[in-house]
Amino acid sequence: MDMFTKIVSQIMIPRQREIEQFTQCANDIQHKQLDNLLSKAKQTEWGQKFHFGSIRTYADFSHRLPLQTYDDIKPYVLRMINGEKNILWPSAVRWYAKSSGTTNDKSKFIPMTPEIRCAQYRGGFDCVALYLRNNPKSRFFSRKCLILGGSHNLSPLNRRAHYGDLSAVLIQNLNPVVNLMRVPKKQIILMDEWESKIQAIVESSIGKDVNSLSGVPSWMLVLIKAILQKTGRQYLTDIWPNLEVYFHGGISFEPYRDQYNSLIPSEQMHYMETYNASEGFFGIQDDPADTALLLMPDYGIFYEFIPLNELFETNNPTVLPLEAVETNRNYALVITTPGGLWRYIIGDTVRFTSVSPYKFVISGRTKHYLNAFGEELMVDNADKAIGQTCRETGAKVKEYTVAPFFMLNKAQGLHEWFIEFEKMPPSIPDFATLLDRHLQELNSDYEAKRYKEMSLQPPRIIVARENVFYDWLKEKGKLGGQHKIPRLSNNREQIEELLAFSARKPAKE
Repeated sequence: MDMFTKIVSQIMIPRQREIEQFTQCANDIQHKQLDNLLSKAKQTEWGQKFHFGSIRTYADFSHRLPLQTYDDIKPYVLRMINGEKNILWPSAVRWYAKSSGTTNDKSKFIPMTPEIRCAQYRGGFDCVALYLRNNPKSRFFSRKCLILGGSHNLSPLNRRAHYGDLSAVLIQNLNPVVNLMRVPKKQIILMDEWESKIQAIVESSIGKDVNSLSGVPSWMLVLIKAILQKTGRQYLTDIWPNLEVYFHGGISFEPYRDQYNSLIPSEQMHYMETYNASEGFFGIQDDPADTALLLMPDYGIFYEFIPLNELFETNNPTVLPLEAVETNRNYALVITTPGGLWRYIIGDTVRFTSVSPYKFVISGRTKHYLNAFGEELMVDNADKAIGQTCRETGAKVKEYTVAPFFMLNKAQGLHEWFIEFEKMPPSIPDFATLLDRHLQELNSDYEAKRYKEMSLQPPRIIVARENVFYDWLKEKGKLGGQHKIPRLSNNREQIEELLAFSARKPAKE
């Protein structure tokens, strides 16, 4: 360990010890977060409307405040963008994270208050603190960190209000000291046009001594391949021999794991998942041997959870505080934050693997799971099954999406998998058989519907042409940043659009 990293590691020890105490005190911390949020916002328009000053218990809070979606708070956010204060939070808000979460045209503008930005930076600090705890020989601070972020623009709604991808907003407001360790320069990382930005990052970063990466796995892979193509090298470690860690988030790493291992064949390479969204920073992988994430209870956010099976089946779903969650159940995540989001349904689903401490996996999105035949297939099931099937067949999957296909009588059907392969499997039928087997192993509801093919036929795989997903996103103006391919859908709208797009726009020679 170099001297500077050693000094910083010593500074981080008290925080590492605090995190270790989460096993005993997470629930107490959570209720303090709620008390602080209500106290700070009691003079806001919302605080007056719902009488925050008289809320004494969680029961008061949950009975008095309704659940919210973005459509519910959008009028208030627009007023904040136009400069009004004390609406959802007691301050004027100049920065907004633009987020869609999918390839839909509809955008959300999430208030990035100073408190939310501070929590995001604390999350980054804690990531490094936990990484250094687990890797005491690291030389993390002796070299450069490559951060692949988005872009930002002046908001057309108000000249005083700015918006951009979450990463861009955070980079724009980053401490100048941190910028000394980061590549590329801010002017490059905040460029609007994705393909030009990738080339600029390649040119400016190849000669630097990079030892850590940070970004969304799918888009980081695009950058890595551009670097290898430019240099003519086979492995990223040929260019950056001191590479030691990749902090990733935004989408599941599982479908991309084998590709990263093949491009970075190094025993000193580590992978660490984070869960931070435009709305807040929620979890960190604290144990390299466990892919579950540690819930971070002290970032100013109060958490609630709705059993997923109740979310759309009742007008009055059960809503649980943290201490009431159970393991191995899928929950829709509900958050209350110092960004002015009150009982906000964020759209992600989680499943706890432990409650002492609280550890979870991101199981999918409330809108992106497959239940056309009662199979309740979640994104994490699909990602794990794809990953395992690739390892057993030697295939590599670049992108995929899945939709139901209904038979004529509508009582039976199958799943159509539209897959773009980086490396084709020896046999598509064998790949489909293995995929089906692993899905049944991972999901008992899927297994039940596949029993004797009573409801669900074997999956059908459609091989996508090269770069079809990239070209599709490009045509939509959705390259880079936080843009993602929705993995699962209960209708055929997206897959039919992709099939039509693929047919009319063949791969380039």
